[in-house]
Amino acid sequence: MKIFIAGSKGQLGKALLKQQPPRNMVLTGADVPVLDITDPLSVERVLAEHQPAMIINAAAYTDVDRAEDEPRNAFSANRDGPAHLAEYCVNAGIPLIHLSTDYVFNGSKDRPYRESDPIIPLGVYGKSKAEGENEIRTRLTEHVIVRTSWMYGVDGKNFVKTILRAGRENDTLKIVSDQHGSPTCADDLAKVLITIADRLVDDDDRRWGTFHYCGLGSTSWFEFAVAIFDYARQFGLPRIPQLLPVKTAEWPTRAVRPPYSVLNCSLINNIFGITPVPWQDSLKKTVERLMHAGT
Repeated sequence: MKIFIAGSKGQLGKALLKQQPPRNMVLTGADVPVLDITDPLSVERVLAEHQPAMIINAAAYTDVDRAEDEPRNAFSANRDGPAHLAEYCVNAGIPLIHLSTDYVFNGSKDRPYRESDPIIPLGVYGKSKAEGENEIRTRLTEHVIVRTSWMYGVDGKNFVKTILRAGRENDTLKIVSDQHGSPTCADDLAKVLITIADRLVDDDDRRWGTFHYCGLGSTSWFEFAVAIFDYARQFGLPRIPQLLPVKTAEWPTRAVRPPYSVLNCSLINNIFGITPVPWQDSLKKTVERLMHAGT
């Protein structure tokens, strides 16, 4: 069975292609310029050539701040792209697994968000991802949407790599301390998606819908940074910068971010038997890999 990964050059796409798939599952994929999910003709041409049995969409516009100035690009990738993939899946009679985000919520709750909680995004990025979810739901019954949060890994641009680089270049770093979420390792998420794909193939009682997966536990960006440098020091970083906590109001950004976007992952455990990995455990392994690679 062939699983096609849209967005195979992104950090999650690369993590997916590195997975060892079960049994007779074959992983393949494409990204721009070969596959442009914003172009329905490109979607039809590339997928007709590959003839997959299932699609995992890891393609997205993820620059949260730039999206405020480029809403057309954000909606094209995050709303229209998933719609084109869903249309192909309807015509081909195959399922779609799609990645979404904690930023579809506004962060006003004081407990982890459930899948059934109202979607109230604050910025263009969150709105575009929310509309992408809805485009899939209205077109395709056989879908699984997985919302995740604060993703990082050894590939691509992410907070862990950015903060390590900044720490080498600066003696002091200011980090926001009043935004809370759950860091999620791209490798962990990739394993989860392959597990879901495998279950959807084998199970007679398939469960479609929306699920949450993120690292177990929650933290702030400041505490996340502290943990990153603690592990980096263990693996040989010679100098640790001074980290200063600041409030969101002291560190304005182009896009408004939810102050609290921790996700409740009990449903994915109940349905698929998937248990989140503590975010500290996966972070330590990732920082070790980055340090040994000289990143």
